Amino acid sequence: MSNPLRGLARNPALPAAAMLRLAGDDRVSRWDLTARPAWSDEAFDTLAAHPDPEVREALAQSPGATGEQRARLAGDLSIRVLQAVLEGPPVRWAGPLPDWVYRRFAEHPEPLVRDLLVYLPGTPRDVVALLARDRHPGIADAARALLDRKPCEPTTMGRDQAVLFAAEGSDWDRERAAADPALPAEWVAALATDPSPRVRLAVSTRPELTEAQRAAIDYPTDVTPPLDWVLACGPAELDRCVRSGHPALRRAAAGHPDLPADLLAVLTADPDPRVRELLCAHQAHAPGDLVLDTYLATGDEDLLRHPAFPRTDLARLAPDPAPIARALVARDPAAPPDLIHRLSRDPSEVVRAAMAADPRLPRERLLELLDDPVTAEAAAANPALPARVVARLLADLGVR
Repeated sequence: MSNPLRGLARNPALPAAAMLRLAGDDRVSRWDLTARPAWSDEAFDTLAAHPDPEVREALAQSPGATGEQRARLAGDLSIRVLQAVLEGPPVRWAGPLPDWVYRRFAEHPEPLVRDLLVYLPGTPRDVVALLARDRHPGIADAARALLDRKPCEPTTMGRDQAVLFAAEGSDWDRERAAADPALPAEWVAALATDPSPRVRLAVSTRPELTEAQRAAIDYPTDVTPPLDWVLACGPAELDRCVRSGHPALRRAAAGHPDLPADLLAVLTADPDPRVRELLCAHQAHAPGDLVLDTYLATGDEDLLRHPAFPRTDLARLAPDPAPIARALVARDPAAPPDLIHRLSRDPSEVVRAAMAADPRLPRERLLELLDDPVTAEAAAANPALPARVVARLLADLGVR
């Protein structure tokens, strides 16, 4: 059963006064209140001034807010709100914070705020350099250690420990040994035929192996281990990983922060669907068609926020047999109103709900969908909902 109050909370046309009334209603969570896909500056600023820090904390992590809007909370007096500003929305492809926010936090009088910056993945390196001179010794030491860390430097347990784990350890210990750079070659060869599939997989992803050596190992392909050495490797080694017959290396390469356009093109055509999924998850310049196809195959809603997700030519999906595809028609600004109207009567609840939030719907059809318990929440989020209907709905639902 849908909840019209949740729909009203994310309606971009909801007046500020009504939004504040909803903020005080126990039936609407602070996350419902901040779940709208986009914010006007007026609406954002209204909630940014709310006296409840939990509301402001949720606002700081709203997926629909831009980085510039979230930056307006950088002067908040609540440490939890500041932490939420730094952590950002719990989704991929959220708009980044402006650099000045990090510099401002680096000068914050509260050590906890400055300490958060050191361990935040998005903190610019020049800000970490500022923190390396922090008056708090612990913060300065941590920042210097981060600056001194070499990105390609592997960690190792040492030869003796690696051999001990390989010879006498549990499956988990042998798996650790199999991936350790200090493990001698004879033990690498021995673990390549280990009874544990995960141990054999760890051996097969060692950087020094040739393609022939990898292919000779019976490793599982349904597991994707984290391969830090791939993410940190240089151009020549990255090229080798992209063209490897080992899917785990290609999957790791899909997340490389400096993947060049030519290698991105190679992975776009990769036969492994997991490689293509990871490419869309990590690469802002992945082709739009690939992002769309991956969304239709996986239903991963984070991909709807991908910078390359198509914003046009989605009306062509109206005849598609998959409801998840037909629902995308509402995202096409060129979709004709009569098509939106027709799809609002689609047999799929998913499709009808997507059309219910579209302002191109005829008013009479919108009101019908508002009266339908299945689509009431989506219809309540429609910015074309008349003000008198919004007022009546708030009164009927007992919002004071």
